[in-house]
Amino acid sequence: MKSITLKDIAQHFKVSVSTVSKALNDSHDISVEMKKKINDYARAHNYRRNPYALNLRKKENKIIGVIVPNILNYFFAQVFCGIEKVANENGYNLISCISDESLAKEKNTIEILEKGVVSGLLISLAEETEKSGNYEHLQSFAEKGIPIVMFDRVTDLVDCDKVVVDDHKGAYEATEYLIKTGCRNVALVSPLDNLRIGKERLRGYRDAIEANGLEVNPDLVVRIFDEGLFDAEIRALLTRNKVDAILGLEEFSAINSMKIALSLGLKVPDDISVIGFTNGQLPKYVSPRVTSISQHGKYIGELATRKLVERIEHPDNGGEQEYRTQKLKTSLILRESTRPIQSCSG
Repeated sequence: MKSITLKDIAQHFKVSVSTVSKALNDSHDISVEMKKKINDYARAHNYRRNPYALNLRKKENKIIGVIVPNILNYFFAQVFCGIEKVANENGYNLISCISDESLAKEKNTIEILEKGVVSGLLISLAEETEKSGNYEHLQSFAEKGIPIVMFDRVTDLVDCDKVVVDDHKGAYEATEYLIKTGCRNVALVSPLDNLRIGKERLRGYRDAIEANGLEVNPDLVVRIFDEGLFDAEIRALLTRNKVDAILGLEEFSAINSMKIALSLGLKVPDDISVIGFTNGQLPKYVSPRVTSISQHGKYIGELATRKLVERIEHPDNGGEQEYRTQKLKTSLILRESTRPIQSCSG
């Protein structure tokens, strides 16, 4: 007979996974009658306790798994700094893995970690995972009773806590700033079209343009699917269209778009303004320095890790399991690639 999971039992009795877990562990929070029903059902249906989970409850294992899609991205490096800080403060060690945007690699890593190596998991989804919509490996991991906190790239199809930034508002405010400085033909460059964050940033850009009485020009929305074609795509954008501003949806697209504009003889910010997501190191040191949307990566890492540690060490807090998504504000860091609003000519 195939063994069942905590989630299966919870669905049968129409209670939370937390309630089932308490009943199986003889918690005083659950009535004697309910504990008997749940334990009888679990035995009858071949439920097997996870010995690793029991070890975690005894705090014999203080290891957190971390999976990020790309460590070369400065944002994820910032997040990891925040994760490491809070993990160290709470006596946890880290097992850090990189999915390289691969669904297969993410699945393989999850299979290893769910065997009891870790007491909790922090993850930002790979691009292939989001594109495929396949989250069975994460749902299976969650059903083992091991806490998960997702950050930045998340899905609503897995029950867990999540920490994200307000991508829509960040793009909206950046686009509106460009318009208020006199820009009327704002282009968007997106290498993130397969990701939820890319779609949210695109939505924020469109909403800001329409809210300021302008029309969205589809010719000014450039989706990059092949990095090797980036230069050609941006040169075509700038030579075939009137463009006075570019919003890059991550650091690379903003800085490279600015370099191409400069190579075509355009002056930044007099002829064209540039803003990019991610306030990394490069925007500060290129010339001119690039105005950036800070996602506060270190704080995201700290907050996500605190949430996970709380789930690990106090699994029964609050009675019924309530997962929350915390959305953080971005900040616009003004530098030399944009004009100040007071210089607006229109």
